[in-house]
Amino acid sequence: MPFPANVSCEDLLQSIADGVFTVDRDFNVLSFNEAAVRISGVTRDEAVGAKCWEVLHSDLCDGSCALRDCIETGQRVVNKSCFFVRPDGEKVPVSISAAALKDASGRIVGGVESFRDLSDIHLMRRKVEEGYSFQDIVGKSQALARIFQIMPQVSKSEATVLVLGESGTGKELFARAIHHLSSRKSGPFVAVNCGALPDTLLESELFGYKAGAFTDAKRDKPGRFELARGGTIFLDEIGDLPGKLQVKLLRVLQEKCFEPLGGVDTVETNVRVVAATNRNLEELVAEGNFRQDLYYRLNVVTLRLPSMRERREDLPLLVDHFIARLNAEQGKDLQGVSEDVLALFMRHDFPGNVRELENILEYSFILCPSGFIQMEHLPDSLRSAVRAESSHQHFFGTLDEIKCRAVQLALERNQGRKMVTCRELGISKDTLRRMLRSCDEAGE
Repeated sequence: MPFPANVSCEDLLQSIADGVFTVDRDFNVLSFNEAAVRISGVTRDEAVGAKCWEVLHSDLCDGSCALRDCIETGQRVVNKSCFFVRPDGEKVPVSISAAALKDASGRIVGGVESFRDLSDIHLMRRKVEEGYSFQDIVGKSQALARIFQIMPQVSKSEATVLVLGESGTGKELFARAIHHLSSRKSGPFVAVNCGALPDTLLESELFGYKAGAFTDAKRDKPGRFELARGGTIFLDEIGDLPGKLQVKLLRVLQEKCFEPLGGVDTVETNVRVVAATNRNLEELVAEGNFRQDLYYRLNVVTLRLPSMRERREDLPLLVDHFIARLNAEQGKDLQGVSEDVLALFMRHDFPGNVRELENILEYSFILCPSGFIQMEHLPDSLRSAVRAESSHQHFFGTLDEIKCRAVQLALERNQGRKMVTCRELGISKDTLRRMLRSCDEAGE
């Protein structure tokens, strides 16, 4: 069917729901359709004749201009995410596509760009994230939900909090959440890693010193407890605190005061203490390596953070969260991870917990130029660990017996959670139900 003779290219452009504009080789805007006016908030009269970066104020204009790449190389750009800044200052998330504009002889005379408003999609994503996030902590697992429920009440109190969890579970993130939800949120949040400093430096770091306290002490230096006045001090790796400082910290918790190194005057302190450790303090107390009275002073409220093995259902949310953040930080537009990568993540034990996942994705961002993160973009150590894990499985017997063992092992890893098991194995709930029924019948 021939194209209607009475319909012009201009009519066609005006009927498109996406914004479309064209530029010449000097990036002067030649045309600007109605959808472009609606999305950008710039009139056609204001746009035509102006430079495109003066009209749309995109975050790509400073060096990653899609139109410039198309005009210079003749290549297309498809579905690249960015922001336009409207005249009223509002940021509009858009997905852009661009191509070189050619004349009848094939010579590049400019460029054409289309853009689609993603505001509704971004709003929907934010609502989903809000439903499964709490003060930048992402997750929907039952283990986290219990902590989310008590966090507001814990934060509003002045009680000392002890955060327990394996390395990489995000203990400082929870400490910051407690601070931001408390009445001290306008005060400072000061973090100290008690295991990262030698004993001789840690005391002066925590409590400060007076001029002349030692050879290089030329002037008074306030300690972290003084700097945290009116706010919260986070004492990470509290299990590594040496005995001498345990006594001094106990006095701070009991009497709300301390003496700086080399000082004689008592300094009153007004701080909320949140401590954290990945060590078993009860065992340290039993061994005589941690004061029992200090343990009881710290252990007023305890938050036990789950490991990644206990919250595998949070993995897809965490992956999306980190990819969105890395896209923003690095100016990329990666779409996510491939299905086989996600399945690998679901099988991996993540001994480094959330920090390990974050590091893996940061590494993958270096190797993955666009699209989805694939297996070849992952660190060799991760792929080797998974291969080693697979080699330890005993694949013997009939195929049905092997399937039964695979399902049972997956359920055991996921603590009986069937939806998480389905995602790991890449099967539906009905398939899992049938396999479990077959396993039960075979065992009778």
